[in-house]
Amino acid sequence: MADGTGLASLRRYTWWTLAGAAVSVLVLFAGGWLVAGGTPLWARLLGGAALGVAVTASVVLLHRRLAAVVPGEVPRRWLAAGGAGAAVLGAVELGFGEYGRWALAPAVLVAVGATFLSPHGQRWLLGGASAAAAVPGLVVSWAMADGGLLYAALFPAGLVIFSGWSVLGPLWAWDVAGRLHAARRLEAELAVKDERLRFAADLHDIQGHHLQVIALKSELAARLAATDPDRAEAEMREVRRLAADALRETRALVHGYRRTTLEEEISNATRVLAAADIDARMDLAPAPSGLSATGRHLLGLVMREATTNVLRHSRAARADVEYRVDGDRARLRVSNDGALAPTEEASGLATLAERLAAAGGDLTWRHEADRFEVAATLPVGAP
Repeated sequence: MADGTGLASLRRYTWWTLAGAAVSVLVLFAGGWLVAGGTPLWARLLGGAALGVAVTASVVLLHRRLAAVVPGEVPRRWLAAGGAGAAVLGAVELGFGEYGRWALAPAVLVAVGATFLSPHGQRWLLGGASAAAAVPGLVVSWAMADGGLLYAALFPAGLVIFSGWSVLGPLWAWDVAGRLHAARRLEAELAVKDERLRFAADLHDIQGHHLQVIALKSELAARLAATDPDRAEAEMREVRRLAADALRETRALVHGYRRTTLEEEISNATRVLAAADIDARMDLAPAPSGLSATGRHLLGLVMREATTNVLRHSRAARADVEYRVDGDRARLRVSNDGALAPTEEASGLATLAERLAAAGGDLTWRHEADRFEVAATLPVGAP
């Protein structure tokens, strides 16, 4: 579902928890009776085949369910096969009076099947299955007159409820984590769209006003060209001035939109890396008052480029950002693990290194094993 290490780790944990528990219960407890002494050969063969089908179906169904954040299409064939295998195994064990064992396999398959239903459907399925589980044991125990009516009726029902709780609990946590991950990605996308809308609105305000006035004055100049050339010339000079003003204000808007600072880029990096499920560790000192706007802008560009490298050229699980002021120099260091093989795509860093060198600073980067590090320094008092 996602490449983020945190979510992938949670998925692996949930998978091994659910699949491991289901297989253990089916093989060790439900199938343990098959190898016990005194079990007829035909019961072992029939029960063993049914156990294999139930185990395989449970693993496949759990894998299908964990592949999506929300329940998708129910694999009906696998569910039917697993249910049939569990029913056969339970019937064989019930026929030999195994009241505490026969309901294990059916209970596990009911719980696995409930994972594909809505919460309302899960309640109905588990409630109905627990009530139905009391009937077979009760009937067999009454027919055999063994005196275990209460145990034979209540224990299977309890197994169904317990199995449902054991399976649906971890799966609920996985679903919540998946929805939160999707919500964080959507939040990041909406933030980008909001910024684009803000820029578009500002650009519309500037260009719309100037273009409207230019259009009106151009139309007026065209009408006056034949009757009053001097005034038409004055209007056209005004049009020229308005066009220059519009160009200047548009450039100023774009410059302000594109200009960045270290503080903004660190904040953006925190959100972006978190959305990618990368553990971002921030060790930040307060920004020095002597660091100029140009210095904050240059370090912001370094932070942006380093964040881009983490996202594009690594499979990072963790990134460390450190910002310090040592004496008269501001130092920024960004490092990450999971770095891929070195590439030639370092033009962005090379260009930034030239700009920092022109401002009296320096920019270096190195790749060692699976770690990549970018380090930048600037004089605090650089103009």
